[in-house]
Amino acid sequence: MKALLIALPLVLLAGPSLADVAVSKRDCDRLVEYQQAPGVEYQPGVDVHGRPVAPADLGGGYNIKPPEIIVIPIEILIQDRFNIPANSVLWDAKAQVGTVIVKGNQVYYEGQLLGDPETAALAELCREHYPPQ
Repeated sequence: MKALLIALPLVLLAGPSLADVAVSKRDCDRLVEYQQAPGVEYQPGVDVHGRPVAPADLGGGYNIKPPEIIVIPIEILIQDRFNIPANSVLWDAKAQVGTVIVKGNQVYYEGQLLGDPETAALAELCREHYPPQ
C-alpha cells in the first residue's frame, strides 16, 4: 500500500504516454502543406479538357516574375520610439532593427529560420502516416 501511495503521484505527474496521443487525419490535413496532384497545374491557353481557349489578357499582359529571394528591412521611426518632437532634426530618422528574408516557403529573421520545429516534426510524421493519395 505504501508503494502505491508513492507511485500514484509519479504516474499522474508523468501525463499521457505517447501511445495515448492520437493525431487524426483531419489534424494532419491542417499541419501538412498542400501539394497539388500531378497534372492539375495551370496551363495557359487550354481549358480543363485540353481544348484551346482565348487568353484573358488580350492586350499582351505582363511577364513579371517575382524574385526568388525577398529582403524586407524592419525599421522603426526614432521619433516614435523616443518621443522626439515634430520640429526636431531627427523628425524623419529611422533605425533598421532587423532584416526578414523570404526564400520559397521559408522565412528568416536575421538569418534564423522562423517557424515551429515541433510543428514541422508533426507535419513530417503526418506525411509518413497519411501519405497523399
